Amino acid sequence: MIDRGHHPIEPWRLRETRLQMDRLAQSESLFALSNGHIGLRGNLDEGEPYAIPGTYLNSFYEQRPLPYAEAGYGYPESGQTLVDVTNGKLIRLLVDDSPFDIRYGYLTQHERSLDFRTGILQRDVDWTSPGGKRIRVRSRRLVSLTQRAIAAIEYVVEPVDQPARFVVQSELVANESQPKLSDDPRVAAVLDNPLKPVSHDGGENGVVLIHRTTRSRQLMAAAMTHEVEAPARYAMDLDVRENWARSTVICQLQPGESLRVVKYLAYGWSSLRSETAIRDQVAAALSSARFSGWDGLVKQQADFLDDFWDGADVEVHGHSELQQAVRFALFHVLQAGARAERRAIPSKGLTGAGYDGHTFWDTEGFVLPVLNYTMPDAAADALRWRHSTLGMAKERAAVLGLRGASFPWRTIRGQECSGYWPAGTAAFHINADIADAVMRHYTVTGDDEFLEEVGLELLVETARLWISLGHHDRHGRWHLPGVTGPDEYSAVADDNVFTNLMAARNLRSAAEVAVKHPAKARELGVDSEEEACWRDAAAAVHVPYDEDLGVHPQSEGFTGYAEWDFEAYKDKYPLLLHAAYFELYRKQVIKQADLMLATFWCGDAFTLEEKARNFDYYERLTVRDSSLSACVQAVMAAEVGHLDLAYDYAYEAALIDMRNLHHNTGDGLHMASLAGAWTALVSGFGGLRQVDGDLCFDPALPEGLPRLVFRIRWRGVRLTVDINSVDVTYSVHDGPGASMTLRHAGERITVTTDSPVTRSLEKRQPLLPRPTQPVGREPRSAIAHNDH
Repeated sequence: MIDRGHHPIEPWRLRETRLQMDRLAQSESLFALSNGHIGLRGNLDEGEPYAIPGTYLNSFYEQRPLPYAEAGYGYPESGQTLVDVTNGKLIRLLVDDSPFDIRYGYLTQHERSLDFRTGILQRDVDWTSPGGKRIRVRSRRLVSLTQRAIAAIEYVVEPVDQPARFVVQSELVANESQPKLSDDPRVAAVLDNPLKPVSHDGGENGVVLIHRTTRSRQLMAAAMTHEVEAPARYAMDLDVRENWARSTVICQLQPGESLRVVKYLAYGWSSLRSETAIRDQVAAALSSARFSGWDGLVKQQADFLDDFWDGADVEVHGHSELQQAVRFALFHVLQAGARAERRAIPSKGLTGAGYDGHTFWDTEGFVLPVLNYTMPDAAADALRWRHSTLGMAKERAAVLGLRGASFPWRTIRGQECSGYWPAGTAAFHINADIADAVMRHYTVTGDDEFLEEVGLELLVETARLWISLGHHDRHGRWHLPGVTGPDEYSAVADDNVFTNLMAARNLRSAAEVAVKHPAKARELGVDSEEEACWRDAAAAVHVPYDEDLGVHPQSEGFTGYAEWDFEAYKDKYPLLLHAAYFELYRKQVIKQADLMLATFWCGDAFTLEEKARNFDYYERLTVRDSSLSACVQAVMAAEVGHLDLAYDYAYEAALIDMRNLHHNTGDGLHMASLAGAWTALVSGFGGLRQVDGDLCFDPALPEGLPRLVFRIRWRGVRLTVDINSVDVTYSVHDGPGASMTLRHAGERITVTTDSPVTRSLEKRQPLLPRPTQPVGREPRSAIAHNDH
């Protein structure tokens, strides 16, 4: 766990006041910069020491074989791994003849800070070389949110007490060696020299290195150019090779003088375009960046973020650490999706290569809900990426003997990359998650054009899969046997409640939108008979219920399984590293919220009493070995009246990476949990839901959280919700004439710019006592960790 003494709690930035060598991997992830296209891990400028070097381009990957001891029909033949591309972060420094390396000499100060309002990572160092020369170094780094192909670094050095000669070596380096840190299956595969040189050029206008992957045949270019400011004469030199390029600046400085180098980086890749086109693209991007200049890029970044925060900020009063954490979370979710532009949003964003850089269902289920309400264009682009892979999903369904589309459990480009079919192929619920994301985006934005161009086809092809997977029994009930739900400690079960309810929703949505867009529906081959088939299946869906216990089994028969021996495993979490999946699948133990997720996303299918009993039952079985769980448990704990428990889970979801709660932040940040921090606060304590196309709220705050204020975007209007322990005020801040209709605790109200609406809150009481958790898995207390 990070020592909070070296990470001050501040509302708008993450700051590290001392470099901790044993926490390098974690800090590299925390201080990562991205715009959804380029990702730079927070490595030190000089490149060493490092834990995991990382420079990534979204969806730039290499294929690798997936070996099987016993292969079977339909198993994927190859996997995809995110490539660490050409590193342009490197700026090495020599002071006289001593390399600037924090492991040598004497380090007086080393501070880094990531500002969520400017998007800039700043580093300030005071260092004395082994030769006795004291210097100061300040660097500022950004990945542009407005110029998609651009990253930039400002590097300033100065002698403190005596003259010194400085040699700055700015580099591009391909095929950095990658350490293998553990045998954890969640860690990325290591690729050996994945980039094959194609060409290299250098001159006054910059350097371009072009490489290609061997198997995936993707072409990428990295380019750099520099601006230099010095008070005295300086010399520059350039050396360009196949796998590296170095621009060297030499200068003699007196105390009080400084050398400033601005490095502009441009990245581009394609699997279709020519070498010439890629080279020209990055050259043009460099020219554009130089035209803007460092100050211009900084201003563009700040303006972009000002607009984002104006419609997305969450103010947490009374808990300064949670306040910092939720803004950290929102900043990284923004970075993951802002300029992804029809590429996948990986589960780690571009902060690390954990899970091989793959995208899972948590993009649609956890990340896109946040982007819908804060940056809806980015959510639309992510769904357009899914639509672009529809052909591959239909091919996969055909291989499995099914109609429609079977979207991959894990992928980069769109092909299935999961070699473990019970958790991969059988987890068909990803189809319904994608369909739900389509309808959620449409409800938030009202974008009919999106629905007709992209949404309807996704709804139709996912609906067709469910019809070919399910069947009606002799009593007319519709079943989905042999599927895997969200809980990865259960697999290949019958009638998983979450999957059944989400499939039914998928089918209803497909039928409704087909009626709304009849011409497009007929183009896709949908007729009235198929629409009726979808409605019939949805209406007859079987939802298991245990009458004796008064709860819903997670899947048919689940409540009859043997109980897990939690006491025997109390010090062995995550269980997947200590117990065979065969044992986990046969017992009542839950990795992550599953039935609870059903009660959240499909809340209208359960009464409040059913939700309370289900929460009480499953809370005692859920070990939260997945980062997708705490935020869901927070929302449902709040809904059933356990507001203090919801507070604890919200704290856990938000602090997962800043406190390294799962001990794997070094592999990359947990985007779904970071997005879940927003969900826990806004959907949990704000009570945000979408019901029948309406925006609905039912707020309630826990003790210790006196006020919560959040902003969202809804159909082009920005709404502020200001909650305290007594009442809530809804206000619109979009200029004269702007208005919004919403529901507060079931009451329909209209809010305008000139007329905010305030409603009093009723105290929420739980129907049942606060439940216990599995031994050793109680959440950390939010109040106990509050030093506000």
